[in-house]
Amino acid sequence: MKKFYFILVASFFFDQISKWFVVFWLDLISLNSIDVFPPFLNFRMGWNYGVNFGLLGQQSELKSYFLTVLAIIISGLIMFWIYRTKVTNLQVSFGALLCGGALANAFDRVIYDGAVADFLNMSCCGIYNPFVFNFADVFIFIGAVGLAFSPESKKN
Repeated sequence: MKKFYFILVASFFFDQISKWFVVFWLDLISLNSIDVFPPFLNFRMGWNYGVNFGLLGQQSELKSYFLTVLAIIISGLIMFWIYRTKVTNLQVSFGALLCGGALANAFDRVIYDGAVADFLNMSCCGIYNPFVFNFADVFIFIGAVGLAFSPESKKN
């Protein structure tokens, strides 16, 4: 479980520190846009009231509470599953990434009045991408896909 908690805490703090650095230290909150390596990487300020990658983005206080509690419950269930089941090291890593990202976004919802701070914007090959996301979204995505496609748990 040490590996699980290390990855969870590292992913949580990596996301939070990156948000603080870009949104507040680089002042993206005021500038609204910083071209880093256009069009491949740009910082664009976005407040996400929905779920991963901005889905279900309508602002609602009840939905915000629901999503925060849901992230905590799902993270708890994943922790319980990893603790009680003989899982592979890869599954431990993917589960920790998913939980770290989910809890980082839940923390955002608490401190930013129901919103998640998003700032990463990437486009490529002449295709403009209007969406923004954060590292927690990336961790959630990698963790969920990794768990879905990882090899079976170890046999007892």
